Amino acid sequence: MTNNIKTNFSIIIPVYNRPQEIEELLESLIKQDFTEDFEILIIEDGSTQKSDEVVVKYQNQLNLKYFFKENSGAGASRNFGMEKAIGNYFIILDSDVIVPKHYLSAVKKALDINFTDAFGGPDAADKSFTLLQKAINYAMTSVLTTGGIRGKKQAVGKFQPRSFNMGLSQTAFSITQGFSKMKNGEDIDLTFRLWENNLETQLIEKAFVYHKRRTSITQFFKQTYGFGTARPILNRKYPKTAKITFWFPSLFILGLDLSILMAIFGCLTPLAIYYVYFIVLFIDSAFQNGFRVAFLSILTTLTQFFGYGLGFLESQFYPKKK
Repeated sequence: MTNNIKTNFSIIIPVYNRPQEIEELLESLIKQDFTEDFEILIIEDGSTQKSDEVVVKYQNQLNLKYFFKENSGAGASRNFGMEKAIGNYFIILDSDVIVPKHYLSAVKKALDINFTDAFGGPDAADKSFTLLQKAINYAMTSVLTTGGIRGKKQAVGKFQPRSFNMGLSQTAFSITQGFSKMKNGEDIDLTFRLWENNLETQLIEKAFVYHKRRTSITQFFKQTYGFGTARPILNRKYPKTAKITFWFPSLFILGLDLSILMAIFGCLTPLAIYYVYFIVLFIDSAFQNGFRVAFLSILTTLTQFFGYGLGFLESQFYPKKK
């Protein structure tokens, strides 16, 4: 489907106490090879470490708008930005990403060829990232850990955009009213509502971002735990979307615990299966990122499975009352 309507981009970036990240993101937006006009809206979500001085530095180089509002969470801040934007297509980025210079051109080209009311793009680790950030990226994107659902085209069916790198038309925002009040999984919730309204989504493979993600194992665990708690809520809200695969991280950690217990009593076969899995994972990560990242990838993969799995089980069997 060809888009005959001129697409005017408004980039929405919510931020909370991360002025350094905003500076790096704006610096990458200056370097875009995109020749058309676009606006950028920075939505300061009640930060104590504000980004206003950073924004002033780039005011003459970019079409920037800065808004400070009371803290209400990322989803509400994105909605706030879309309400203030003048473009007819919104690009939503997290503050902890850096965009390659071809990003906007790739989005525009893909939408011109096949216009959809929403899109998502993959994420990658820049060479400047720390070893831990690269290992976290591997755990979040590898086919061996997540099945490649976060941007590997060959591994997905109907693509679910994620809020760190997604686009939404003004029409889709008007119909869905944007993000819900969910603290976690709000992007998946939005995708399901898009589909309910017969609005299409697509993956734009070339519109990837460099995603710095969390900078410590503790922060990464909390993030994946939140992802896990969101899934049973989404399953109850949209029962037709529930899949057995959502149980895999929980079954993984329960199986690992059982395998260790069985090994204590002399049965090593189940634990050997886990050993083979982590050897394969190590080799795959080492091939992509080097040996140091490969060692950390084992740790980040375990953290992801334990975080998501425990969060899923708690939300599944002990849901919080509204």
